[in-house]
Amino acid sequence: MASASHCAVAFAGTSASDLLRSSANGVSGVPLRALGRTRLGFKRREFTVAARLRKVKKHEYPWPDNPEPNVKGGVLSHLSYFKPLKEKQKPVTLDFEKPLVDLEKKIIDVRKMASETGLDFSDQIISLETKYRQALKDLYTHLTPIQRVSIARHPNRPTFLDHVFNITEKFVELHGDRAGYDDPAIVTGIGTIDGRRYMFMGHQKGRNTKENIQRNFGMPTPHGYRKALRMMRYADHHGFPIVSFIDTPGAYADLKSEELGQGEAIAHNLRTMFGLKVPIVSIVIGEGGSGGALAIGCANKLLMLENAVFYVASPEACAAILWKSAKASPKAAERLRITASELCKLQVADGIIPEPLGGAHADPSWVSQQIKVAINEAMDELTQMKTEDLLKHRMLKFRKIGVGGFQEGIPVDPQRKINMKRKEIPVAKEIPDAELEGDVEKLKQQILKAQESSAKLPELDLDETIQKLRKQVDREYSEAVKAMGLTDKLAKLREEVSKANSEDQLIHPAVKDQIEKLKEEFDQRLSEAPSYGKLKEMLDTLKAFSKAKVLSDRNKKAAMLKEEFKAKFEDVINNPSIKEKYESLKEKYKSMKAEVEGSGVSSPSDLDVQLKKEIIEFKKEVVLKLADALKSKGLEVDVVKAKTRGGIENSSVSEFESEIEELNNDINKGIEIALSSSDLKSKIELLKIEVAKAGNSPDLTSKNKIAALEQQIKKSLAEAIDSSGLKEKYENLTSKISREGEFSGESDGSLKNEDPAGGILTNDKLRMQVGANRTFS
Repeated sequence: MASASHCAVAFAGTSASDLLRSSANGVSGVPLRALGRTRLGFKRREFTVAARLRKVKKHEYPWPDNPEPNVKGGVLSHLSYFKPLKEKQKPVTLDFEKPLVDLEKKIIDVRKMASETGLDFSDQIISLETKYRQALKDLYTHLTPIQRVSIARHPNRPTFLDHVFNITEKFVELHGDRAGYDDPAIVTGIGTIDGRRYMFMGHQKGRNTKENIQRNFGMPTPHGYRKALRMMRYADHHGFPIVSFIDTPGAYADLKSEELGQGEAIAHNLRTMFGLKVPIVSIVIGEGGSGGALAIGCANKLLMLENAVFYVASPEACAAILWKSAKASPKAAERLRITASELCKLQVADGIIPEPLGGAHADPSWVSQQIKVAINEAMDELTQMKTEDLLKHRMLKFRKIGVGGFQEGIPVDPQRKINMKRKEIPVAKEIPDAELEGDVEKLKQQILKAQESSAKLPELDLDETIQKLRKQVDREYSEAVKAMGLTDKLAKLREEVSKANSEDQLIHPAVKDQIEKLKEEFDQRLSEAPSYGKLKEMLDTLKAFSKAKVLSDRNKKAAMLKEEFKAKFEDVINNPSIKEKYESLKEKYKSMKAEVEGSGVSSPSDLDVQLKKEIIEFKKEVVLKLADALKSKGLEVDVVKAKTRGGIENSSVSEFESEIEELNNDINKGIEIALSSSDLKSKIELLKIEVAKAGNSPDLTSKNKIAALEQQIKKSLAEAIDSSGLKEKYENLTSKISREGEFSGESDGSLKNEDPAGGILTNDKLRMQVGANRTFS
């Protein structure tokens, strides 16, 4: 800068500030520009004032000095800060892709060897390439949810602007939220596809570390959402359809964003999007995290790339909440159902855009063209709708989410129930030995006192002590299993059995054998357990208390039944018609007794047979009315005792009991022998298989097959019993009881047999007692 020690013009009586406040034409003939180029000096009291202009960096405009007018997107595309990378992105290998890298290295090594030696290795190279392609196909067609999350987060995955510049003929980026801010994490602009104008907006991640820091890793602040909101209103005003690209881990959650109203900005966007009168299509190109993705994703159609994910919480966050460890993220990713295919099943997403093997970063241009095709197809459909239909379509899309897949009160499908998280079994709290021993001794004293005084047992104390004993016995059994080293075997068998039960299948015979072997081994080695003595003592105590509990319940039930029976008996006896008949029979009996004493006949029964019949009929009527009264109370009457004349029971009861028991034993043996035959065994196995196949709702063919097999098994059992002479024994016993019944009928006027329990024994009852009516189950 030029400087001068003294100026040639004198400024007598005028200060520097007054001079600088003068007009722009100059001061006393000196222009202000001259003042800027010279150092002003004043010879006044040896005081000097100097002014310097700071050298600033020249502003770098985003377009070059000589812009190319025929560039793709037009001259205005030079305004974009998004330029091609000067250096190629470094390849990044994901953990599950390491086997493919080994194959690639082998192919490179063989090609290098071929070029160095000049030998022909084309066959080996073709073989390795074929193997590589097959491995790549197998890997990418069977990806797990957490692997798709890794692909969606791949550093080299194409970004929003990559796709926009590939699919548009012209694109102009629009900046700012009209409140003084421009968030680089959200990019908006107007572009054309096949001559149609669209408003594009989307999350923009960086392609390297420098860009990621500049773009805040694709996590928008409230300014970004307000910029998107401004562009939505702009598109709605001018009638531009909106296409949004979602690729964010979530909204930026720092303190400053919360102070500036992050939640309010997202909520405002959600509300506004449901009222926009233009078609909206959203495409998830990477990961869509929570409300940060939904703030520009309330669309008529939500499309997803094949390896994109859309979630309310990241798998790592979900695992940290549910399983207290981020290592459980693979399990969380599976449970969240965040992949494109799962979300299409749940009707959250409306379509899947395919990706090449290896992910979108393997061929970005091809993926961009697939996105272009999907946008055109969706817009062709949506632009034909009227405004009212378009708004209703957008509303119904979100209202129907969850309706088809989640409804309360409907049983869970067994196939889906298998994959659900099992209920965690609470660990039983250990009961101190001293406390348990005190409770046991106290209860023993109470039982002894109750037995001596015929008092009732304290039910509450008995139930609590039995529960404590059972818990302690289970704990001791668990300790014994651990001491024997059978924990792994038991856990494996439990898993197989629970799986079979959940699928409504029969347990495999091999599993049954394993269970029996494990049970035998446990029983044999139980005495070797460290706490075997304590366990045996607990089991004996538990058995005694359980027996006391059963007796107490039985006595209580018997007392209740006795009271009910007494009340019903009183009601029947006090019935007017019964009372009248009873008094009539009583008068007849008295008069008959007087006649007997006067005539000298040995007994009243020899005198009047008619009176005897009336008494028997009256007795039957009373018994039937009492039985009906008891049935009305829910009590079943199985046997009504009938005594022979004079109150003496049948003398052949004990003989029939022994013969019936013997015949039953013979029938059981005959059935066991018949079941051991190979022919019958095969039929039974076939029946089990058919029943398992048929399930809970068998069709007509299955029912016919099952019925035919049952008939064959019954027929085989009947033939086996007939051939063993059991039928002849049964007929002999039936005829013997019939003859005895006829004899007893002659003595008391009844033609019915008596059963060993003292009731009326008919042929049907006898048949049931000897097992002739057994059915196969």
